[in-house]
Amino acid sequence: MASSVIQGFSKSLAMTVLSEIGDKTFFAAAILAMRHPRRLVLSGCLAALILMTILSAVVGWAAPNLISRNWTHHITTLLFFGFGLWSLWDGFHEGGEDGEFDEVEKKLDTDWNANTKMSKMEDDESKKKRRPLLKKIFSPIFLKAFSITFFGEWGDKSQLATIGLAADEHPFGVVLGGIVGQALCTTAAVVGGKSLASQISERIVALAGGALFIVFGIQSFFATVHS
Repeated sequence: MASSVIQGFSKSLAMTVLSEIGDKTFFAAAILAMRHPRRLVLSGCLAALILMTILSAVVGWAAPNLISRNWTHHITTLLFFGFGLWSLWDGFHEGGEDGEFDEVEKKLDTDWNANTKMSKMEDDESKKKRRPLLKKIFSPIFLKAFSITFFGEWGDKSQLATIGLAADEHPFGVVLGGIVGQALCTTAAVVGGKSLASQISERIVALAGGALFIVFGIQSFFATVHS
């Protein structure tokens, strides 16, 4: 039991760190932290990532109860090989090192300008009256960081890989490793900001992540399936 938890933790931690560094949500956290209070950005991003990790692990844990464990094991193995080849392809065909950062910054700038124009048109009093319930409880910055991160991660490679890992490994170890990995990456993005983000080579991260997925795939291929 202990060894399976440790194995799930270590795989999830390594996969999360290599998947999230240089990811769109990593850059989004760095950009948001340059414009808003870091504690609100960090708490919003982490809340979204922790929720996403738990939801993904629950889906992965439930999968073997819905279909045969043999099938889930083979699907997970194919996912690892598929993500590995996908990441290696991205790494070898990466156009520019800072393309992703610039793309995320441009999108956030567009959203920021649109929101600023709308807020200027609204009166302070009417704003309070029409303020949604969630914005009365949570800070708008927290909600912005949460929503950008949560929907940015939905359907991402790291989410699908977490589902696959939880189907094949101990779900508690997968959740714990995922949360620790997300906390490390997001904290680095928020504290380091653009200076750290601009030094990250997207190509190297993609190649390293691809190699790791291939290793997971080989290990999964030769692993014994426990009923």
